[in-house]
Amino acid sequence: MESVILLVLAAGVPYYIVLEAFESISNRAIFLISATLLLGAIIASLYLPNEHVTSYVMVAFVSALYSLYKATKTTNFYRLGYYLIFVNAPFFLLFEEKGALYSTSFLVSLLGIYLVARFYERHYASANYHYIRGITLSTPYIGTYLSIYLISLALYPPFPNSLFFLSYILHAKADLLWYVVVITLFFGNFYLAMQVMKASLFGKPNHNIHYVELNSIEKVVHFIVVVGMMVLSVYGFKELLL
Repeated sequence: MESVILLVLAAGVPYYIVLEAFESISNRAIFLISATLLLGAIIASLYLPNEHVTSYVMVAFVSALYSLYKATKTTNFYRLGYYLIFVNAPFFLLFEEKGALYSTSFLVSLLGIYLVARFYERHYASANYHYIRGITLSTPYIGTYLSIYLISLALYPPFPNSLFFLSYILHAKADLLWYVVVITLFFGNFYLAMQVMKASLFGKPNHNIHYVELNSIEKVVHFIVVVGMMVLSVYGFKELLL
């Protein structure tokens, strides 16, 4: 029963399919619901045993593959964010006691994506990035922060997601399912992050759009998120060396 609770909370089943069917529920709301439930899974794992149940990992893996496909079809930051939650759900179940650490660092990176989505929604009328290209040239501050969040989600060191990921790999007892899940979703995360970087960070700016840069308060908020990521990275290095 405990494993079923964690499976649902950690986004091991694609409940967003039901939520997306209701037009009254926005992409932003689905993002927040999914992130809140994952946070609930992290807290619940402190009290409930997060056991590596093979059947549940397989269910989460099938859901992750479907979510990976959905994520390749979207250009909306909110949708990308909650699809990524489901793509990474098998890691929470597979990593057992380290799953909460990985998911915590993952949520901090997603907080950055959420802030970028809100910024786009306020200034460009939606969280869609399809036509807003070349932001590293036009708006270097938002481009820099978005680069950091995407590189973190792509599981690049020295960001905490990759460090907790590597820590688990070095201490895991691998089987066939382990190899399939870890290798597939590692490259899935990398591909998605690189796809978004190519579509939004680089290329020629769209001259039909008035680009807007972060204000002073927004810069401070993003800086705090990055500092939080660096603090988790220090803890990640500690875990890696144990």
